[in-house]
Amino acid sequence: MPADNLQKLCSDSRQKLKSAISIMEAFLNEHALPQLVQDEDEETAHFYKGFLSDVRHLLVFSEVSYEKLGVVERRPNFDAEFAEKALYNLYHRCVNNFFYPKNESYSEDGRYAYTGQDAIRFRKKPVRPARDVIMSITKIFEELRDDLAYYESDYLTERRLQSERNHA
Repeated sequence: MPADNLQKLCSDSRQKLKSAISIMEAFLNEHALPQLVQDEDEETAHFYKGFLSDVRHLLVFSEVSYEKLGVVERRPNFDAEFAEKALYNLYHRCVNNFFYPKNESYSEDGRYAYTGQDAIRFRKKPVRPARDVIMSITKIFEELRDDLAYYESDYLTERRLQSERNHA
């Protein structure tokens, strides 16, 4: 990928992450487990513990990627290899963690992706603020997934081939 395009992709991805981070931080600063559970059963408490854990992990991964992309932008000489690695990590740590959360409190149902309906389905009906935080960042992570699809597999394949050529 030409350096100009790679720089723009890094910059655009960083701005998208900044928006997602802001939304997740606001939610986590305003909501704790007791507020979400509201004296319900053990299953509900378990659901929200997993949900909050997933949002916290996603926030941390997003902040790390945001900082790495900031390093890319601040370097006096653009380092394409470092930029590509940062974008690869963004895809695999943030985008994948959004769409495949560890605790599976929600998931993407691809059957709804093309109908104009929300593709995110929750394992248990969440309270409005919990639903809203996920729905607010879904579009951001969908855009990042589309923008960074190359880094799903092609980036590693290219690196392996490059490594094989260097060792041959």
